[in-house]
Amino acid sequence: MTPSSPAGLRLFPLVFAALSGTMAMMAFVAVIGPIVRLLGLLEWHAGLSVTAAGFLWMLLARRWGVLSDRIGRRRVMMIGLSAYAVVYIAMSVFIDLALDAPPAVWLSVLALVGARALIGAFYAAIPPTAAAIIADHTTPQTRTSTLAKLGSANAIGMVIGPAAAGMLAVHGLEWPLYSAAALPLLSLLVIVFMLPADAPKAADQRPQRATVTALDARLRLPVLAAFAAMVSVSIAQVVVGFFAIDRLGLDMESGARAAGLALTAVGCALIVAQMLVMRLKQVTPLAWIRVGAGIAAVGFASVALCHAQAPLLAAYALGAFGMGFLFPAFQAKAANAVQPHEQGAAAGSVASAQGLGMVVGPLIGTSLYALSPAAPYLLVGGVLAALAVAAFLTVTPSAVASADAAPSPRAAS
Repeated sequence: MTPSSPAGLRLFPLVFAALSGTMAMMAFVAVIGPIVRLLGLLEWHAGLSVTAAGFLWMLLARRWGVLSDRIGRRRVMMIGLSAYAVVYIAMSVFIDLALDAPPAVWLSVLALVGARALIGAFYAAIPPTAAAIIADHTTPQTRTSTLAKLGSANAIGMVIGPAAAGMLAVHGLEWPLYSAAALPLLSLLVIVFMLPADAPKAADQRPQRATVTALDARLRLPVLAAFAAMVSVSIAQVVVGFFAIDRLGLDMESGARAAGLALTAVGCALIVAQMLVMRLKQVTPLAWIRVGAGIAAVGFASVALCHAQAPLLAAYALGAFGMGFLFPAFQAKAANAVQPHEQGAAAGSVASAQGLGMVVGPLIGTSLYALSPAAPYLLVGGVLAALAVAAFLTVTPSAVASADAAPSPRAAS
């Protein structure tokens, strides 16, 4: 158990899995452009592979969470990471061979899209299961700050992954691919040897079936927040490169550099915000949603007014700062709303909403960008502002609030 972790919770394996998983995902994103060009593919082929991953993530995240309620969290983590590692290694081998002797375009598209779809399907098991493990071992008062540690690992992975891939790519595109493929394998070993097995159930204790549904009223706000946050993030990621070229008047290389700096600012701001969430344990998840959505709305909407690189970086940093409050808050809000035997299903429902945001966000963002470079950012600002209003209008009944204050059975044991 790490010193800063709640009793009974070993946080390091979960943090390592989140960090390495995000690094592996972002490392591939950093090199997909050159790979697509060298294989003779089109840009929309790369977009299709990202959309396929998000689509299967959306479909399967809740199912993985429900499965973890039934067969155990550790077992689901091991299954997901094992398959993730196998698919990533197979994809890396194919790309390595294809770069030496490019196959037919249809085969390259099928391999890339299929591999990324499977990666999304299997990695979808990790975030909801890790969140459910934290919910199992924390009280509502400590849950948000503990989930923020997981979020910080994801943010650090967003920064380190592309940077490491860029440095390794100097020696050949196969280097970042094989290095990234090793990360889920390392995570699997850490989970196997460092994450304790699930607590055994009493002989007369039958597993309770989760009653969480996709439209469960208890999860309405956290699911809405998860969808709004991921739609906003995916739109901001997909259009920033175009915005830097068209609105700032930069050439291709300078535009790519400005986009990279903006995304680096996002990662750094996320880390700072989530460090604050870790320290301010007394702030409720609902309050963090209100504040985070409001700050993020101002930050991303202000991009529409930017005509220089420095304001663009500042606006992205401010938007991400708000997002750093938002992400752990809606996860904690979902966990606090359900019973112990429903934690996996609740975390999976939230993750599925994020997957849906990953699918529709790029499509909406690029479509609006064709109308005006400012339009996607004004939409993001409006969506997040609406979320802030919805959170302010949400009132937690005193009975529910007092129930939320009681630790979960496992956390109390």
